[in-house]
Amino acid sequence: MSDAPARQAAIARPAPPKRRRRGGPGTLWVIVVLLASSGLIRIGENTGRAFAASGAPHEAEAVATCEPAPDAGALLNELRRRESVLATREAALESRAQTVALAHSQLELKLAELVAAEDRLAATLAMTDGAAEGDVARLVTVYENMKPKEAAAVFSEMAPEFAAEFLARMRPDAAALVFAGLEPKSAYAISVLIAGRNATAPVQ
Repeated sequence: MSDAPARQAAIARPAPPKRRRRGGPGTLWVIVVLLASSGLIRIGENTGRAFAASGAPHEAEAVATCEPAPDAGALLNELRRRESVLATREAALESRAQTVALAHSQLELKLAELVAAEDRLAATLAMTDGAAEGDVARLVTVYENMKPKEAAAVFSEMAPEFAAEFLARMRPDAAALVFAGLEPKSAYAISVLIAGRNATAPVQ
């Protein structure tokens, strides 16, 4: 019975507070995470090195395959040579085109000068023909107004071709009087020339 009060006193006495352990579970987890991260970093470095080592031959192969072909330099030189030849031909064609254009312009200028000279010549010939026609017409009038015997003497000294031109232009009555004063041989030759000239003229 003496133990009952002691047990009651023990029950009534409050329990002493529990002491917290230093470095609880939070600190432990931080240490674990740090260690795991360090291991992962090392594993990543080793893996990267392994990949780099395994990829180096492929890079070398890629570089080797990108090297130019042995005949690339010769092909480039050939292309440059052809380009130079084409440039030379183009320059020659351009020079030839300029020469042709210059010759064409000079030809047009000469043609214009020739046409102008031809027009001047035609005008001069027209003036000459007009003057000659006027002179012939005046001479015909003079011969018609001369005495037939005197006109016959003048025509007998002329060449038959020249005399035929005047007599063909004279009035028929005046020409008949002149023919009467000519020698038969001269009158015949002049008559043949006048008839032959009129034979080519159209009838209608």
